[in-house]
Amino acid sequence: MVLSTSAAPVYMDNSATTRPFPEVIDAMKTVYAEQFGNPSSLHRMGYEAEKLVSKARRSVAALIGAAEDEIYFTSGGTESNNWAIFGSIRSAGPRYKHVITSAVEHPSVLATTEYLEQLGYRVSVVPVGRDGRVDPDEVLSLVEDDTCLVSVILVQNEIGSIEPCAEIGAGLAKLGPRRPRFHVDAVQGFARMDIDVDKWGVDLLSISAHKIHGPKGVGALYIKKGVPMYPLLFGGGQEQGLRSGTENVPGIVGFGLACDMWAQFGREARRKLYELRQRLVSGILEAVPDAVLNSPEPDKAAPHIVNFSFPGFRGETIVNALEQRNVFVSTGSACSSRKSKPSPVILALGMGQDEALSAIRFSMSVFTTVEDVDTTVSALADALKQLAPWRRRST
Repeated sequence: MVLSTSAAPVYMDNSATTRPFPEVIDAMKTVYAEQFGNPSSLHRMGYEAEKLVSKARRSVAALIGAAEDEIYFTSGGTESNNWAIFGSIRSAGPRYKHVITSAVEHPSVLATTEYLEQLGYRVSVVPVGRDGRVDPDEVLSLVEDDTCLVSVILVQNEIGSIEPCAEIGAGLAKLGPRRPRFHVDAVQGFARMDIDVDKWGVDLLSISAHKIHGPKGVGALYIKKGVPMYPLLFGGGQEQGLRSGTENVPGIVGFGLACDMWAQFGREARRKLYELRQRLVSGILEAVPDAVLNSPEPDKAAPHIVNFSFPGFRGETIVNALEQRNVFVSTGSACSSRKSKPSPVILALGMGQDEALSAIRFSMSVFTTVEDVDTTVSALADALKQLAPWRRRST
């Protein structure tokens, strides 16, 4: 076998980050070079920067059915999730000491709720089925008089399962005075699926730019109008006094433009991604018959994420073997993939250690082509053939 280094890289790790749209890069360059004023300044350059931020805020809001003044820019999904949780418990007051979340949350929610337990809060973790989804009725059954927050991911970042957030929101709305606040981590679902915060009964929703071909270092938290919220950062009082710090104007402009582009072609992009997903799943199952599909069926899954386990192999070994073939994938969340531990998400599905240690996430974007999918399947089959002598056999 001769490894080729001349072929263009096949990037199948788009759940970790995406390549920015060229238009986004160009727009950000212009802001850096010519429109670099501080939005808080009173002069014309400050006013022009403020207008750019306002325009981007409208673009972000439009993709989730929100009002412009319900969007608060942050540094990304992790900050948005932390703010949603800590801001909620502080707003609720000391009597409310209970939080509900799921077993398949992103590390930025999981680690935060674990810290809350150290502070004396009770955290109810709702299990998922083999399809990676929670039962909405089980979530609702856990609500108590002192529950201050329900936090559920929209699209699971490792396996792509779509959680029933609309059903959970509808159920919470029926609780009346007992209704806790509802937060949705929509970082992996934003733009890749339709979101309507009002219809879903969402109070808080986290999103990030670099997952949708925008820049790194910028995200947003949707805060429903009228929902009390404490800041996470204090200082100059930017973002309506709730998120201090000079706005990242180039990043915010890039974020807004990426949203505008998704608004134009999002439905067609999702259709294409679902077709590529099916081609990838079929191709891997044909090339590697004993591969284990961890992602749910298409009607319960996001269009861009597919997760397989390859029992007997180590996930990081497969990642390295594919990298040698110029194909780039991951073992799971980029925020925790450097830790040599079995994926807690795969374990939460009821799978064993072997499946959890051999899991590989393939994630696509609007730049992914049919040729990329076919190359990935061929490279995977070749890599596993090479690694076969070292494969561990089940006992």
